[in-house]
Amino acid sequence: MAAAASDCHGDPAPVIALLRTGTLPSIGSGLSPLRGNAERWWRLLATLASLDLTAARAVEPHLDALTILDQAGIVPEPGTVWGVFAAESPDTKLVAVDDGRWRLEGTKPWCSLAGQIDRAIVTAHVDGGRRAFAVDLRLPQVRVAEAHWHSRGLRQVPSGPVHFDGAPAEPVGAAGWYLQRPGFAAGGIGVAACWFGGAVGLYRSLHSAALRREPDQLALAWLGEADRLLAGAAALLADAARRADGGTATWIHAHRVRGQVEALCRRILDISGQAGGPRPLAFDEDHARRVADLGLYIRQHHAARDDAALGRLLLEEDRPW
Repeated sequence: MAAAASDCHGDPAPVIALLRTGTLPSIGSGLSPLRGNAERWWRLLATLASLDLTAARAVEPHLDALTILDQAGIVPEPGTVWGVFAAESPDTKLVAVDDGRWRLEGTKPWCSLAGQIDRAIVTAHVDGGRRAFAVDLRLPQVRVAEAHWHSRGLRQVPSGPVHFDGAPAEPVGAAGWYLQRPGFAAGGIGVAACWFGGAVGLYRSLHSAALRREPDQLALAWLGEADRLLAGAAALLADAARRADGGTATWIHAHRVRGQVEALCRRILDISGQAGGPRPLAFDEDHARRVADLGLYIRQHHAARDDAALGRLLLEEDRPW
């Protein structure tokens, strides 16, 4: 898979084709029969992201979906590639109705790669909250809308709306289960592993540039700072992997990891720009794409809002240092 990531150059198609050749195991959780996989799969995601963030962006939701299905006791059809569409928008709403069989009605926003993958776990509104459903994206009752995707980052990973017109769907857990299930926090950390890999890719560019000519004090300082920040984030991810495999990873741990890794990425993006100047952004296609991809990808973090959520959890659980 690393070879496919190296060769994709921002195109997810080769990675998606590779996923169709066989089903990967889930990353595991405390209640999953496939335990002990979090470190393995987060390392895989970081490795893919260090080579090409588009590759990781295609693989991460597939792994997350397989984990969710495993927790719900559902076996996916072999050779299918999955996504997870759980975002909400004030402008659209997706509801699930039960007329003897569950059906999805409405629009779901931010559905990455919906036109290229096979199935998805989609959250929809039901009486009592939101509920997850598995749906075949190739049904005639499913229409992938044009994304109008103007982003310079993750350009070939459009995340537009999908319209459902009575599409049959299979429940995945009870109402509210998706957000409350063991492993939900671990899925959020998996995304941070992708961000971390993108930062590693930028670090490698810094390191290579320092080897090509005698570095001055600023170049050495930037390289040292980047290494120090990566080491700290790697330690947090390793600790989170142990907790995920033991079933003790909570959103306190997830917010800590995601916040630290997002801050690391912002700083390495800044260091990379100062150290390299305009030349690599203007003339190095892979570097320019990585900078744009990472800048967009980390915006899945909600910045101070996620810190506020962490603060609330700390007060609720009364956790002073």
